[in-house]
Amino acid sequence: MGSFTAKKVQSLIREAKPGRYGDGNGLYLMIPRAGTAYWMCRYTFAGKRRGMTLGKCSHLSLAEAREQVVETQKVIRSGTDPLTERKREEKITISTVQDLFDDWYQELERRLKHPNIPKRVFERDIAPAIGIMTLDSVTPMDVRAIVRKVTNSGRPTIANDALMYLKQLFNHGIKLGLVTYNPASAFNVNDAGGVEKSRDRALSIDELSYVFAVFKENRTSFTRDNYLACALLVVLGVRKTELTEAKWSEFDISNEKWNLPGERSKSGFGIAIPLPPQAIAWLEELKIRACGSPYVFPSRRSSKQPYMGKDTLNRAIAKLFGKEPGKKLQPENRMGDIAEFTVHDLRRTCRSLLAAEGVPGHVAERCLNHKLKGVEGVYDRYDYYEERKQALIKVADLVASIIDAD
Repeated sequence: MGSFTAKKVQSLIREAKPGRYGDGNGLYLMIPRAGTAYWMCRYTFAGKRRGMTLGKCSHLSLAEAREQVVETQKVIRSGTDPLTERKREEKITISTVQDLFDDWYQELERRLKHPNIPKRVFERDIAPAIGIMTLDSVTPMDVRAIVRKVTNSGRPTIANDALMYLKQLFNHGIKLGLVTYNPASAFNVNDAGGVEKSRDRALSIDELSYVFAVFKENRTSFTRDNYLACALLVVLGVRKTELTEAKWSEFDISNEKWNLPGERSKSGFGIAIPLPPQAIAWLEELKIRACGSPYVFPSRRSSKQPYMGKDTLNRAIAKLFGKEPGKKLQPENRMGDIAEFTVHDLRRTCRSLLAAEGVPGHVAERCLNHKLKGVEGVYDRYDYYEERKQALIKVADLVASIIDAD
């Protein structure tokens, strides 16, 4: 019998003095500097000292921990390293596509800046079809069905992404020795959304005038929040989510400035964005509409996230073009003959308006929070704040009468 009693263990945990306390027979109570107390079994295998955690004290009693040590010693006597055995058992628990994704996601969290992007594609377009299937039962036909369904829903870029994530997911399974074959490997972009062409759509002043008039005419489906979001995107040239996920705490209205933090910027660099008077007026209206929310564009429906959804603006614009994904009966096209555009094209429109107003290229690029390339980017730490302020005021003056027209 060891030297611990249940009372002694509780007393040590309460004292919370960091250290390793032995019960004998290789069982130790571990009290870390931070975190909760846990049990550890120390043993020697093939001449090497090893340590294996057994579980948190809150989940495992002293008697149960002692039982586990006895079992561990039986495994050692049979000539097997308990740690190797545990890893093998963990591997067996990855049996479905969902299990494999959960394991892969831990790697994505370490590696990617935005691991939520593949997670969203998996949860929305892959898991409903094959999430509960065992790894070896997924066939190329299943992969094709997923990719076709996404392509047919009018999302070719997401179809390409879904295919890419399926390939990477099953490659992760091959790496772990769980499958020997990748059912997505033979497919390429031509089987999914096709080769993506670089877009260069920017709206002219006439087109902007027409588009904002259509937005206004359709107030019931195209909300005032959507309208003001599009106005700000044209005038400030920021990326969609940089705006739609913004918090009021980032805005310094009295100094006519928006401090966009680096962790929310695609470039990874924070930037102070000068706000023209028109943008200030739109933000003041949004502040009233936000009804005390910390977000500039709070979610108007009950959802997991507290701000406007990633697809909200694009779907609202697509609907005006007579396209609504997932609905058999398509709405009426209210945009007429104007060429289709997406939310990102409004950022590109800002860039072309800057050029039309004679703003130098390096200033326009900084307005869009692009890193300057080459030698200029390395040596030019000057942020062109005043030049950017004048440039954005020019754009705002150019389009304000269109946007604010009744």
